[in-house]
Amino acid sequence: MTVDGVLVIDKPAGMTSHDVVERLRRVFATKKVGHAGTLDPDATGVLVLGFGRATRFLMYSQAAPKRYTAVAQLGVTTSTQDASGAILSTSSAADLDRAAVMRAVRAFVGEIEQIPPMVSAVKVGGERLYQKARRGEEIDRPPRRVTIYELEVTSFEPGPQARATLSVKCSAGTYVRTLAHDLGQQLGCGAHLNSLCRTEAGGFMLSDAEALERVELGMLRPLEDVVRPLGRVDLDDAEARAVGDGKPIPAHLAVPDGALRALFANGRLMAVYRRAGDLLRAETVVGDLATRR
Repeated sequence: MTVDGVLVIDKPAGMTSHDVVERLRRVFATKKVGHAGTLDPDATGVLVLGFGRATRFLMYSQAAPKRYTAVAQLGVTTSTQDASGAILSTSSAADLDRAAVMRAVRAFVGEIEQIPPMVSAVKVGGERLYQKARRGEEIDRPPRRVTIYELEVTSFEPGPQARATLSVKCSAGTYVRTLAHDLGQQLGCGAHLNSLCRTEAGGFMLSDAEALERVELGMLRPLEDVVRPLGRVDLDDAEARAVGDGKPIPAHLAVPDGALRALFANGRLMAVYRRAGDLLRAETVVGDLATRR
């Protein structure tokens, strides 16, 4: 049986994103399953998964902005920048209040640079950083530019090891644990990420997510949901025939140059195209056609 579609899971703590994929491969008796953006094992929340032909389009879901609720533990730094690591330093955060943290977070809104943590999956010299970290190695990592669209302090618990709960909207590729660590540096007391929940990804909210232990076949969303973050273009019959063959079509004026759009015909997802000059050109096409770049 062919399985195509999208599933949104509220990932439980204690599992990797790959663990979730492996479980769902068994549940749905299919190997063609992928996810749109890794969550750390201790993190919970929205994990978007694609089945069958939807796996071809997961990159577009993964590239969309994400929202998190993050708890930063002030006054303690760790080797992993989160609660799973060894404590590196402690200091008192008792002189901080919510207003001070609110002032500090302003420095992180907009385009910023982050140095990927050693426990990340970034490859350096053909090897992932976390593999080096397991051997006790630490190397220089070039900074990466990410965007923090919104950063708010939603609650604050004062004390020597104060806690600040943050609401974060950020670009793909943002390390929230590094954001917590860097906030601690800004405040002068150090910090690490105590807990993390992804509340939005790929256009889905936490309220859309299913509990992993309750998943069944009837919960699959339609293939079309995998491109929810993209703008939509509805095709006429002639355009649909061309797109079915992966051919370029004249650009719709409302599509900015370089922009991606999901193309639909009769309510069915046909492809994702990118505008290049006067044409829309194929990036990924539904069906048995190969991905085009």
